[in-house]
Amino acid sequence: MQEQPSLSHKPPILPWPDISSRAKWSVSSFKFGFGVECLRDGDPDTFWHSDGPQPHFITIEFPRKVAIQKISIYLNFSSDDSYTPSTLAIRAGTGPSDLQDVRVVTLEKPEGWITFDVSSEPNEDGDGLNPVYAYVLQIIVAANHMSGKDTHVRGLRVLGPIEDRAADDDPFSFRTAAFKMYETIR
Repeated sequence: MQEQPSLSHKPPILPWPDISSRAKWSVSSFKFGFGVECLRDGDPDTFWHSDGPQPHFITIEFPRKVAIQKISIYLNFSSDDSYTPSTLAIRAGTGPSDLQDVRVVTLEKPEGWITFDVSSEPNEDGDGLNPVYAYVLQIIVAANHMSGKDTHVRGLRVLGPIEDRAADDDPFSFRTAAFKMYETIR
């Protein structure tokens, strides 16, 4: 059920667009100097450090309904030990009061960037999973390794679906990020 590609300190270069900056981020609790900004700063040496009773959660609120395909999260078991999440529950909805569970992910001593689908529902073609359409996404740290109480998350990105606007028969379709920026004229 868990997808673990090759892991590194730098965020992976993925075909899915990073839609994280479109949202307002909040966390259930944090120790001073280790707040929500540490999730998005791109530095694997900084981390969000929760402070309070479990479960801990990260809430990501978009100003309009968006398609969410994947989550990419940076965890470091060798450095964080019992502060490392072992079970994540993913919830989505139109607001904080109507969130529905869409996926549960179990992690075994995770190291580096881990990218996984938000949904567990197969798409029509049977070659992937459907995106989740939501205003609010919540990542809940349901459990830590070795029954740890507080948690460390060193990085987090929310990824949208791949938008394939090029026709299948286009011999000169733009595939790389460098060329995609010139795909349309404004």
